[in-house]
Amino acid sequence: GRLEAVTQQMGYHPQYLDSFLKTQHYLMHMDGPLPFDCRHYIAIMAAARHQCRYLVNLHVLQFLRAGGDPQWLRGLEFIPPKLRNLNEINKILAHRPWLITKEHIEKLLKISEWSWSLAELVHAVVLLAHCHALASFVFGCGCEQDEGLGGRGSLKPLSLGTQCFCEATAGNSYSQELLRINRKRSLDSCMELDSLRERMQCIHVETEGRDEMRLPQQDREEGEGQKAEGVADEQCSDLSAGLSPLADTDGEVTGATNLACYMQDPDFGYQDFARRDEDQTQVFRVQDYSWEDHGFSLVNRLYSDIGHLLDEKFRMVDGLQSSAMAKRQGCEPSVFKRGIWNYIHCMFGIRYDDYDYAEVNQLLERMLKVYIKTVTCYPEKTNSEMFDRFWKQFKHSEKVHVNLLILEARMQAELLYALQAITQYMI
Repeated sequence: GRLEAVTQQMGYHPQYLDSFLKTQHYLMHMDGPLPFDCRHYIAIMAAARHQCRYLVNLHVLQFLRAGGDPQWLRGLEFIPPKLRNLNEINKILAHRPWLITKEHIEKLLKISEWSWSLAELVHAVVLLAHCHALASFVFGCGCEQDEGLGGRGSLKPLSLGTQCFCEATAGNSYSQELLRINRKRSLDSCMELDSLRERMQCIHVETEGRDEMRLPQQDREEGEGQKAEGVADEQCSDLSAGLSPLADTDGEVTGATNLACYMQDPDFGYQDFARRDEDQTQVFRVQDYSWEDHGFSLVNRLYSDIGHLLDEKFRMVDGLQSSAMAKRQGCEPSVFKRGIWNYIHCMFGIRYDDYDYAEVNQLLERMLKVYIKTVTCYPEKTNSEMFDRFWKQFKHSEKVHVNLLILEARMQAELLYALQAITQYMI
């Protein structure tokens, strides 16, 4: 139940890793509006939108450890209506966040037996955005291929040398403490394993003999103008084949054989914002609603301290050293990073009035733009050929750096749309 592959990759940038771990720990394990089992189930729903088996398996295990009902793992039809009602904004935020409106917010907050509070909804929105963006990082850095296929994939994380991971982050006190806690938890989990296996077996026994739904092959077509075809070509009509109670060679419980049971409308995917219908949302101008002036204060007021943690993470990725990477592109580090950030936001319809978007084409070669767009908008289509082909001029640590920019820019984009809708509802 640990983010080992993710933290190993982020270990190339220890200061950012420290900030990420603090945010991850606060969202999942510290006091907050949502119950702990619900947090992990929301993470499962978010990761499933991108077929991210790595994150789904992680949160399935943590959901059970938090005392979650194993029946929920059979799919959305088996969870409380309050959680199931979150599916619509999960779908929209994951693929077309510009479509979210105050009406979506009002629908969740309206007075009824299953209504959300504002604080609960803000917690849920941050969780959804966090997991969507983390799925992009997982695919972009090869963690899904490395872990999800039961072996060492083509996108292997490179070794950090002779140091173990904890030594590589030796200057990082929070990371050290969290790693120590995680090691203790992993030892404790050995004692939990039999109990978890029994609970997962209950699901397996109930569903034995039923046909499992098979996710169709992903469309591997490459090209900057491609559109997401959706994560499956057919609806999941049998929602009961959720898990397989197997253990890998290290004794960890694995599962999530059928990710389609955790989502509805699987054909809904990213569409180019520039090709939107005229009656859809207009361009989002940061001058009218920004993280610094609007989003930060709102999220921090409704979910105490999370705004500070998110703001630190945004600032941390902006402050990472990238001189060598920028030099290869023939520009200043700040110019190169801003080009990537603004290109990602542009794909989600977010514009900066003070930026000349002609710079994007000058700074980012076409194949690099295709890679960034794929990882950002439909990360499940990322493959080893794309990774190798688009990144020949970068060191591995620089590839990780760009994937961190993708993670944070995407997360901020989703938050801006969701928080603006909440603000409009409150007004």
